[in-house]
Amino acid sequence: MRGFLAPLKSSRSSSVFNHFRKVIKFPYSSQTNQSFQQRTFFKSNNRDTTLVCNHKRFEETIHIFCQQNRLKEALQILQQIDKPSVSIYSTLIQSCLRSRALQQGKVVHQHIKLSGFVPGLFILNRLLEMYAKCDSLVDAQNLFDEMPDRDLCSWNVLISGYAKMGLLQQAKNLFDKMPDRDNFSWTAMISGYVRHERPNEALELFRMMKRLDNSKSNKFTVSSVLAAAAAVPCLRIGKEIHGYIMRTGLDSDEVVWSALSDMYGKCGSIEEARHIFDKMMDRDIVTWTTMIDRYFQDGKRKEGFDLFADLLRSRIKPNEFTFAGVLNACADQSSEELGKKFHGYMTRVGLDPFPFAASALVHMYSKCGNTVSAERVFKRMPRPDLVSWTSLIAGFAQNGQPDEALWYFELLIKSGTQPDHITFVGVLSACAHAGLVDKGLEYFHSIIEQYGLTHTADHYACIIDLLARSGRFKEAENIINKMSVKPDKFLWASLLGGCRIHGNLKLAERAAEALFEIECENPATYVTLANIYATAGMWTEVAKIRKTMDERGVVKKPGLSWIEIKREVHVFLAGDNSHPKSKEINEFLGKLSKKMKEEGFVPDTKLVLHDVEEEQKEQNLSYHSEKVAVAFGIISTPEGTPIKVFKNLRTCVDCHNAFKFISKIANRKIIVRDSNRFHYFEDGSCSCRDYW
Repeated sequence: MRGFLAPLKSSRSSSVFNHFRKVIKFPYSSQTNQSFQQRTFFKSNNRDTTLVCNHKRFEETIHIFCQQNRLKEALQILQQIDKPSVSIYSTLIQSCLRSRALQQGKVVHQHIKLSGFVPGLFILNRLLEMYAKCDSLVDAQNLFDEMPDRDLCSWNVLISGYAKMGLLQQAKNLFDKMPDRDNFSWTAMISGYVRHERPNEALELFRMMKRLDNSKSNKFTVSSVLAAAAAVPCLRIGKEIHGYIMRTGLDSDEVVWSALSDMYGKCGSIEEARHIFDKMMDRDIVTWTTMIDRYFQDGKRKEGFDLFADLLRSRIKPNEFTFAGVLNACADQSSEELGKKFHGYMTRVGLDPFPFAASALVHMYSKCGNTVSAERVFKRMPRPDLVSWTSLIAGFAQNGQPDEALWYFELLIKSGTQPDHITFVGVLSACAHAGLVDKGLEYFHSIIEQYGLTHTADHYACIIDLLARSGRFKEAENIINKMSVKPDKFLWASLLGGCRIHGNLKLAERAAEALFEIECENPATYVTLANIYATAGMWTEVAKIRKTMDERGVVKKPGLSWIEIKREVHVFLAGDNSHPKSKEINEFLGKLSKKMKEEGFVPDTKLVLHDVEEEQKEQNLSYHSEKVAVAFGIISTPEGTPIKVFKNLRTCVDCHNAFKFISKIANRKIIVRDSNRFHYFEDGSCSCRDYW
């Protein structure tokens, strides 16, 4: 190493510079360049003068190489210098820091040690910062321990490095030993706690900071503390911090306003969040996007879309993340027409090829039952990312197109893209929707054996759903008993659903008992178990379930269906006659019911919970919300128009059977998306092949 780092002898200087003169790119005109060469390479023969000039041209050459990010050449020049100056070392270390070039930085540090140069605090702090920002904290700590003198900057750099990497105990140990602290010290620790999901400790540190008279927060400190309050979340603490901000005069900064708005939104006070948002003078696209997304997450879609319209009227241009949030809201609302409008706008401004926005488009079209458009968007993407692949696979799975879902999964593998846990949820769902038990088990085992991933709770829920709906309960129980994670509510709900299909009463009671312990307030468990009892004619048990629901204050979630006709959404509840066309709908349903029975339709009254006369049961079934929505769609659209209905709950067996008859009688394609999947009814059959 000493030989490599030894200074270049004077006799070699000329040949070295002749070499670098050929390759260096001087940022000057040709005339200036020639003058520079004459001035630096062809100076006096006097030895002392030559050494000074050589040192000067070395320094200038290194500076130019560093500007051009040519660290390798700059380090070769460094090896030729007898006694480098502070400026040379500073330039090189800064360049290594900027490029996060750890190995080159170590070469510079070693050169300092062997050259006899005694670095001052300035150079040592630069080295310390280089190691910390290159995530080489062992080297940073060693250097810190060797430093003869340290200032506040030295402590802050190392603490910040540890905090950023999540080594919070090491950061706190240093923090506690500091002779003095400033705003940066406190903020580094507080933001470290927030970044690594320890918000309560961040808040406690802020309280300690406020108790010290000489400690005053700045905008970065309070922004981090507001993020901690939002992460808890605790509105009371957030309001206390807001009061502190007002008292200390920090309320004039846009960074603080943005953090306040975010805190109020995450703490559930969306009105306060909007109040802060409206007071902000300089709102950027991140602030707009956050506020719009907050409305959507709070279920206030109208307000979210209205604010998005305000954004389009402002001078701020939405980006792909803004559109992703809006498109996801369209997907949740199943509003394809609105989603198409946004897609058109994105195309006009050139945003639709962007991966994040394109993935949201694929998701939106898939959730709205338009896999043709979803696939078209996907194929236009130059380099689909994993999110896009996964969205398309999950879309085909939910739309009852398992062959397409699995085909695209194989394409994903061939493309060299590594699937993740979420991708396999889509793959297993595709198998579950089609009853591909052996194929599903093969993919399930490959998650660990072939792809080196671990089974998640979602994977287990999917495979149990597949096995239970196929009636393979022994295999399902074996997997549950050997699971590496605790069974969650989705797994037990999947098992309960399979028990309902096959009438497995004993296992249904086990699954229901587990669900009652996890979420005793969920009405779906009570209703499903009651349905199983009703099918078995165990009306006493059905009555017990209803009594338990009354005692616990559990109310069955009402079935809700909706359909969009001419860009207007019509919502229907079972037995609700508030719609302006209720009379026409009921008359049409009566005629339809008569025709269906003539064609051989038999109402499935087994799942009607009330132990009443058969005629009353049939009457109850006739006016389920999805039947009402489909009837309205037929009488409101021209012949042959496809009908697309959405429901908040899983569609019942009777409605599923009825839609097969209606599709044939009315000669319509009927699409129903329930809480679980899409069903495509056409000419008397369903795309799910009655496996759902």
